Amino acid sequence: MATLKAAVLVVSTTAAKDPSADSSGGILKEVFEQEGGGKWEVVEIKIVGDVVLDIQRAITGWADREEPPNVIITTGGTGFAVHDSTPEAVNPLLHKQAPGLVHGMLAASLAVTPFALMSRPVAGVRNKSIIITLPGSPKGAKENLQAVLKLLPHACVQAAGADSRTIHAGGVKKLEKEAGVSAHGAGGRSHSHGHSHGHSHGGHSHGHAMPVRHTAPSESPRSNDPALGPTRRNRSSPYPMLAVDEAIGLIREHTPSPQVIKVDVDGSLVGCVLAEDVTATEAVPAYRASIVDGYALIAPGDGGSSKGVFPVASISHATPGEIAPLEVGQIARITTGAPLPPGATSVVMVEDTVLKSMTEDGQEEHEIEILAEGVKAGENVREVGSDIKKGEVILRKGEEISAVGGELGLLASVGRAKVKVYKRPVVGVLSTGDEIIEHGRPGDLRLGEVRDCNRPTIMSAVRGWGFEVVDLGIARDKPGALEETLRDALRNVDVIITSGGVSMGELDLLKPTIERSLGGTIHFGRVSMKPGKPTTFATVPVKNNAGERVSKVIFSLPGNPVSAIVTLHLFVLPSLHHAAGVAPAGLPKVQVILDHEFRLDPQRSEYHRAIISLGKDGSMHASSTGGQRSSRVGSLKSANSLLCLPAGKETLSKGSKIEALLMGRLKSEFDVL
Repeated sequence: MATLKAAVLVVSTTAAKDPSADSSGGILKEVFEQEGGGKWEVVEIKIVGDVVLDIQRAITGWADREEPPNVIITTGGTGFAVHDSTPEAVNPLLHKQAPGLVHGMLAASLAVTPFALMSRPVAGVRNKSIIITLPGSPKGAKENLQAVLKLLPHACVQAAGADSRTIHAGGVKKLEKEAGVSAHGAGGRSHSHGHSHGHSHGGHSHGHAMPVRHTAPSESPRSNDPALGPTRRNRSSPYPMLAVDEAIGLIREHTPSPQVIKVDVDGSLVGCVLAEDVTATEAVPAYRASIVDGYALIAPGDGGSSKGVFPVASISHATPGEIAPLEVGQIARITTGAPLPPGATSVVMVEDTVLKSMTEDGQEEHEIEILAEGVKAGENVREVGSDIKKGEVILRKGEEISAVGGELGLLASVGRAKVKVYKRPVVGVLSTGDEIIEHGRPGDLRLGEVRDCNRPTIMSAVRGWGFEVVDLGIARDKPGALEETLRDALRNVDVIITSGGVSMGELDLLKPTIERSLGGTIHFGRVSMKPGKPTTFATVPVKNNAGERVSKVIFSLPGNPVSAIVTLHLFVLPSLHHAAGVAPAGLPKVQVILDHEFRLDPQRSEYHRAIISLGKDGSMHASSTGGQRSSRVGSLKSANSLLCLPAGKETLSKGSKIEALLMGRLKSEFDVL
């Protein structure tokens, strides 16, 4: 067997500040190396404080990597103290529970001291890693690990994906012998209790051996099973609470890569991002052209004079056609942008000439006197390729075609009929809930009805960002109806945005429908922010028109209107930008000065709706839009920004500087309100 890898996480606020205060990490490393039969290597020991997010971040950082440790051991934080929260941090991360390991550890410790029952261990599997929580005391941690250490290689082989039928060939006795354990003590540390647990089955004594299963159980979804009813639903969210930056990182990681398409060069290109460098297939201008209205001539050589009276031999307008060559002593009337006659070297402005004579019918110029002296070759002439040279890169991959028109004008000027760009995702918007009605339905509301303001608001914002939107209507709180609606939508759109149905109610069906019915993966289901905590991001595997397996994105936003719009800007926009090749993704960030005090939320970072105005000195000032309750749509009125307020117990004073996300046009003191 290849060497198994273990990682140890020490959970201790004291040790996090002073690593020398920890002794458990080193002791557990010794247990693996000295009592593990040469099968183990401790690859990393890390210390974090008693903070749920820090514990979860460390464990997922190990367990979710491409080659995770076989076992992750935590020590500390399993008691009843106020700050002991390791089980609460670990439990939501587990894909499978391992109650047998918990029982074994408690039984071993209980044989030593009744106080073993004061520990709250947790064990299970995440991806391919076994995760076990141990007490914080070095003695207790050592005893618990010794109790299960010899069984762990077998568990690791199964968790890594080995075939159970092959592993169990030969029966339990063979497994016990290979592990070096007996039925009288799983870890080889027998404790006699004065009575026998043997049970005879056809002459074979099996003791209290665990049942042997020869097929691997499927990985259970973590969401509620709606079929089980409200009494069996989760009483608290099984999804770990992520920091906003972590959530945005997962969005960036799991948003599908941009698709490259070839499209016509026309007004529909606005907002698209180029997927290739664009080179000029022809020079601009393609011929020598005049930059003024005047007269083309052949500039005199050294010592010659450009002054004098000259006959007008021809006329060159900015229209296609043949132009006769110009000879010495002749001039040609020319308009701005028109090609120079062959042989001409320069152009004299009409302001530097005088009409000397006309044709007999008086309709045309016959002779013109040039007043300018010292006219040089190339004067008032735009040379071939002086704007754009043939073969020159005029636009780079990753540049966006703006509505200003410059990029589109460049493409058109060099004759590009088609260009490669990143396909902009098509977005479907869905509202959910039996209580939701169309916002325009006439008549008074019945008790419990709510007009749908989320769907039209979200659709308007997404259209304003330049993406095509499909109205998916309102889905009722019935599992089959919601699944059918989502399946139909996934055939026609690339991204689905829903609002409502992501909290802890028995009728909040989006998470279980995504996981259980659609086979999707929920990458996060809670975010430590205000408003918008239950925001959910998922991907669902589907087949495209070519029969290829692709991934499509579902954002399930909270039902409260303000929460939905804030999370739309904060999470959905970066995903759409990533999928469309837009960089940098998301709202632009600026530093602003607070115009008044802002009280912080003690537990969660807050995205406060605000109005940013531009002062005379160019500085940006922010003021609140008022009450920030997540159901108060009025807090979004006139808001052009989200202030990024950190969690804290203090109050930010007037004049403080803070980061803000710009959602709209800046106000100025000159704006008329």
